[in-house]
Amino acid sequence: MIQRHGGDIYRNQVNMDFSVNTNPLGIPQSVRDAMQGAITHVGEYPDPENALLTEALASHLLIPKEWLCFGNGASELFMAIVHALKPKKILLPVPSFYGYEHAAEAAGCEIVAFLLRAENDFALQEDFYSFLTEETDLIFLANPNNPTGRKIDKAYGMKLLKRCLDKNITVVMDECFIEFVGEEHSFMEQLETFDNLIIVRAFTKIYAIPGVRLGYLLCANQQMRKQICAQLPEWNLSTFAQAAGVAAIRETAYVKESVDYAKNERLFLENKLRELGIRVFPGDANYILIYTKIPLFERLLEKKILIRDCANFAGLSKGYYRIAVRTREENEKLWKAIGECIESN
Repeated sequence: MIQRHGGDIYRNQVNMDFSVNTNPLGIPQSVRDAMQGAITHVGEYPDPENALLTEALASHLLIPKEWLCFGNGASELFMAIVHALKPKKILLPVPSFYGYEHAAEAAGCEIVAFLLRAENDFALQEDFYSFLTEETDLIFLANPNNPTGRKIDKAYGMKLLKRCLDKNITVVMDECFIEFVGEEHSFMEQLETFDNLIIVRAFTKIYAIPGVRLGYLLCANQQMRKQICAQLPEWNLSTFAQAAGVAAIRETAYVKESVDYAKNERLFLENKLRELGIRVFPGDANYILIYTKIPLFERLLEKKILIRDCANFAGLSKGYYRIAVRTREENEKLWKAIGECIESN
């Protein structure tokens, strides 16, 4: 059975999509223009070394370009990581992004699930350390978590990285939503200290370009990085993706505006949902995890509004939903529609 993600507008009639956690302000015009301009080069192969994009991103992040490796979205990189490193046992806190499990299963790895608990608001606790055994080869961590939106506490993360280094465990840190949380919460500065750390990011969420497929990883361990890159096909980034990436990197003002906007709208939507009596779990990203006994997915879909039903996330059950933060107009329409669902229940 195919695991559905958010954004299934192809099999549902939808007027508003709250199931995909992309930037509510949409694609920057400069990125649109760059992709439009790239049409003139579709008769040529894209640069297999992604030279312009590599230089631009390394300069922007203030890192050596040798740390970078690009993928056709973050999902391709997760798959490349497990095929390159061949871990026998992977530790996976759940609920979390299905792509980790999918990659692990494709590589024939044993998965050990660690259940994040609702009574702890799905935050990592001290008992997670006891699962870091000598048999563990690799762990996937999301910072912030998807679908909960919880970021990893810096002190907790540092302690975790040290323990994993001592036990020779590779840590794959998914930071695809880190811009919405704040770069100060990233573990990028720890890359040089911890050669067991791989950080995966994407242009998808902050620049609202999921259809372009553009992700990258950061790894200071050159042997490990080269192993992973060797798993990727040639020309895995299209001409459009490379052009979009170079243009997007320049959009620093847009990123700041987007982060501030999403933060304010998240607070607005959280408050409105709580007023309706819905349980809202604390989070830090541009999406909200909620729980209600009302069948919201089906009721809202009748109104042509799509949210993410989280019942098929490992560690969650019926009644959990993830809602993306959209524009004020959309957010108002959503909470009013949810209010109507509650009244008619």
